[in-house]
Amino acid sequence: MKKIIIASLAVTLAGPVMAQSAAEKTGVNSLMGTAPKTEDFVLEAATSDMFEIESSKLALERGDAATKNFAQQMVTDHQKTSSELKALISGGKVKAELPSAMTSAQQDMLDKLKGLQGDDFIEQYHSDQESAHEDAVDLFERYGEGGDNAELKAWAASTKPALEHHLQMAEELNR
Repeated sequence: MKKIIIASLAVTLAGPVMAQSAAEKTGVNSLMGTAPKTEDFVLEAATSDMFEIESSKLALERGDAATKNFAQQMVTDHQKTSSELKALISGGKVKAELPSAMTSAQQDMLDKLKGLQGDDFIEQYHSDQESAHEDAVDLFERYGEGGDNAELKAWAASTKPALEHHLQMAEELNR
């Protein structure tokens, strides 16, 4: 029974990340401080934006005043970075495909948020935001320092300070 559960879990999780390298998917690149491949960076950055936008739209409906202020900035800023990334790809400066949906893990986090209300929602949203922005800062830092596409590398480096500010704001929400 245990083998069946593990096998079905592996199949379920493998679908959305098939294009992602094993080193990036497992977190090995992050632990070693290695830049992700361009395709992995685009996948991670785009799906992160998707999660930020969708979870923050939900927070605009369910959050308290401080949460709504934070969420509005997340929607605005992450729509901007999504547009910038799309422009780099559609303009031919970056050879990668944009994903059409967030990862299954991100979708699970969003689904969990959808099932929460009140303080439970606010606490989970704040926690998710801090975690997501820690990951984003790490991703953008690694690609901005060692990425293999000059245009995307410059964009990652110039976007990182805004993500660091988002992380600081998320940490303050969790105090």
